[in-house]
Amino acid sequence: MSAVPIGGRTEATLWAVLPYAATIFVSSFLLFLVQPIIAKQILPWFGGSAAVWTTCLVFFQTTLLAGYAYADLGTRLGPRRQALLHVALLAASLAFLPILASAGWKPRGDEAPIAAILALLAATIGLPYFLLSTTTPLLQAWYWRRFESAVPYRLFALSNFASLTALLGFPILFEPALTLPQLGWLWSGLYVVLVALCASIAWRSVGVFPSVAPAASTHVAPPQLRAQLSWFALSAMGSVMLLATTNHVTQNIASVPFLWVLPLSLYLVSFILAFDHPRWYRRAVFVPALAVLAPAMAWTMNSLDLWVAVPVYLAGLFAACMWCHGELALLRPDPRHLTRFYLMLALGGAAGAVLVAIVAPLVLHGYFEHGIALVALALLAFARFRGALRVAGLAVLAVTTAFVGRGIADYVHDVRVMERDFYGVVRTRDHSNPVPYRAMYHGSIMHGGQLLGRDFRNRPSDYFGPDTGYGRTFRSLRAIRPGESLKVGIIGLGAGVIAAYGREGDEFVFYEISPRVVEIAEREFTFLKEGAAKSSVVLGDGRLSLERDVSRAYDVIGVDAFSGDSIPMHLITREAMALYVKHLRPEGVIVFQATNRFVNLMPVVKRLATEFGFEAVLVSDWPTDTEDADYWYSSTDQVIVTRNRALLEAPALKDAAAPIADRPELPTFTDAHYNLLRILK
Repeated sequence: MSAVPIGGRTEATLWAVLPYAATIFVSSFLLFLVQPIIAKQILPWFGGSAAVWTTCLVFFQTTLLAGYAYADLGTRLGPRRQALLHVALLAASLAFLPILASAGWKPRGDEAPIAAILALLAATIGLPYFLLSTTTPLLQAWYWRRFESAVPYRLFALSNFASLTALLGFPILFEPALTLPQLGWLWSGLYVVLVALCASIAWRSVGVFPSVAPAASTHVAPPQLRAQLSWFALSAMGSVMLLATTNHVTQNIASVPFLWVLPLSLYLVSFILAFDHPRWYRRAVFVPALAVLAPAMAWTMNSLDLWVAVPVYLAGLFAACMWCHGELALLRPDPRHLTRFYLMLALGGAAGAVLVAIVAPLVLHGYFEHGIALVALALLAFARFRGALRVAGLAVLAVTTAFVGRGIADYVHDVRVMERDFYGVVRTRDHSNPVPYRAMYHGSIMHGGQLLGRDFRNRPSDYFGPDTGYGRTFRSLRAIRPGESLKVGIIGLGAGVIAAYGREGDEFVFYEISPRVVEIAEREFTFLKEGAAKSSVVLGDGRLSLERDVSRAYDVIGVDAFSGDSIPMHLITREAMALYVKHLRPEGVIVFQATNRFVNLMPVVKRLATEFGFEAVLVSDWPTDTEDADYWYSSTDQVIVTRNRALLEAPALKDAAAPIADRPELPTFTDAHYNLLRILK
């Protein structure tokens, strides 16, 4: 079958429509598959921070806006010239393949990370991603010009279904089976297929479209400014909720694509349902759900019980997106103006991404954007409600605002210092009972602290007490090497507590990626400036700093980036272990901080140790929870990795070390291939 001319237009037969649907599906699939691929590749270069993903989303949303603007403005060229221009750009985009970032983009440590990430993405996937973003509105516009007999908005639902397929397929199918280079080449091959499909449709359209667009047989008034502002506001609100919720979740679990895709998948599902058919969006269902879940999210905003909080956040995100996108679907214009509709959607999406990923870190000292987003959501809903619903909306707005206010008050209570940079929020807080103690928090997790008062302030505390892996390692080294000085390298500064183990003649080098952590460690704590050892700080990602440096011959290397629940996975790969070994003395020791509520790091480290000919043992320190216990000691798990039998036989270590069970089915993690699903607790 083929397209059949009927009275000046073409009948939309199945075989005529199929190329449009197939091209939109492949384009949207590639559009969202490239996001976790490129983000996972550059994540290790910028410290494994959750902010890397939100910065990537700014690029994706902004490029999407540019693509939709191109589709809207291109209609003024006339169908034939627009199609020919698009074919030329598609051909030029092939020069960007394969989509693998060059190692030359690795940061040195003194760059502005947001600008560096945006420039990297533009140079690596800029033109292909831009052209992919144009496909959905452009082909829908061509579809409408050619057929006019069918409303093309269901193709938007199809495009979001393809995007969802790519996102879910990444952690479940692609990531476990393929390395990053293989994924990059696979994506590039599929992109060539997409270019051929899209160019074929464009070329065929040149023969179908008139040289000048015909006047519409029925006049349709352009959308009013008020309608366009509503499209913008609803789209921006959905984007803000997506990024704010994603930040809230990934700060407390892990910055890996497996967790990034969950909120984004819910966001896409809401688009699919809202634009597929009116039956999926029912105000009677989603307005009450939003009225319950918005205050519930505000109530749990400071909760660390993630098995309760995360389901609330994700359910609330879905209800919010269904409401925003369902209302958008109800407000969609005549298909003659669909490119303007998509342009305003993209403009709102980009504005929301910029507000959360760029503006919020610059103007807010703490993680307040999630609470502000909830209040804005309730306010927007109240503004759109009519009649009796306005009274209910006012009540929801009042309750949500009150809960957010309470959460912010708890967050800042007794905080001495609160500062923020690309890598997170750093706070310090003093505790007075039973003895004065100052703690540092990075995000929601304590990252070291110090007893106050001259007689106690150089005492190791928190995750670094005398019975932890660190404490026992230093005690054992002093016992088997009496009188010798130690050279120590630590990835992750925190408050600098480990420097308390230094003695005269020792050298301690800390590698820290966050300038704010360095400033506060030096200003609020005295470990670095008053410790007996010579201490210094190297600013930048620890692994990249070691990569650029000559062998340091450390006696101890501490990998201390795991005391929170956000895991920089690039620090526990084969390539990272090779760097540690390069900088370690033959009889030296590596201490991995493995404390985590959700991810079991022990078998990963065990596999790395075995592969490099080391032995790995676990030292757990769980202080008794009694009134007499020293509250400045925290429960912790640390893995000791060494070839030094004398060290392992030293009483301080031997009495506490426990073997780590091997998992033969667990592959060694590499930069190109690791999978968080395999090590979830």
